[in-house]
Amino acid sequence: MPNTHLDAPLFIQEISETTVDVAQTPCFYNDGGTPTYLRELPVGVTPLTPATTDPALAVGNEYLVPSVLRQQSRPPYGIETQLGFAAEQVEFAPLWATREVAAAFGITLVEPGQGIRLTSPVATLQNIEYEYGVFAGHWSPYQDTGNTLLSTVCTDLEHHDFPHVFASTDPHQPLVVTVGRYWPGLSKIRLADLWVPRGSALYIPPMPENSLAECIDLHGNRQSAHACWGNIRQNSVRTHTLLQTEGGFFYWYWNAVATVHGKPTPMG
Repeated sequence: MPNTHLDAPLFIQEISETTVDVAQTPCFYNDGGTPTYLRELPVGVTPLTPATTDPALAVGNEYLVPSVLRQQSRPPYGIETQLGFAAEQVEFAPLWATREVAAAFGITLVEPGQGIRLTSPVATLQNIEYEYGVFAGHWSPYQDTGNTLLSTVCTDLEHHDFPHVFASTDPHQPLVVTVGRYWPGLSKIRLADLWVPRGSALYIPPMPENSLAECIDLHGNRQSAHACWGNIRQNSVRTHTLLQTEGGFFYWYWNAVATVHGKPTPMG
């Protein structure tokens, strides 16, 4: 039996990094589950039309947001907004990432053999292979709890002015991406966990600040390994992410109320 400590849980680990020159290779191609960046898509592959933000689409569990508790600048990284939820607990709807469900959050599903042309305000991005542990979401950067492993998970979502590709590349488990759609004028938010089938990917275009936007699409990926809960042999997932590692400007939206994350019904 251990004396006072168990093995430290894995948080997030970077496995490898490659540079993507978006000016030279502006096309993302899902090559049988392998994320690939090309000058042009292979012959016969028609680029997908990126999902557009339709404020009328409402998917996921809805909660009232009667107030913004605090907003503060965190230079040079971005702006943090604390939302006030009219709930003692919120549940993220566990949903498989179909094309229609992803589009309800401004996201495009890219399945194996499909591709899409990237939009990016910066020419250089990084394609990083990460390993996420199941406890990565159990840390809060907002509540002055340091590096403590927490027994609850808060709502922690963002948008930013560079594109993302979240590729589900673990050989055994799907990838989980947390998403939200926030309507500031209506004081409501929809929350969900998108379960991305192994081999598929999500494309999230740049989403800079837009004070006139009717709704704001948000995402987060620290729950990436949620599919491993209950699996005694696997407690982390491998995934590839396209992102800007330096100089990106973020908009964080969070709430301290405890969250619930379940599993979707099996596919098929």
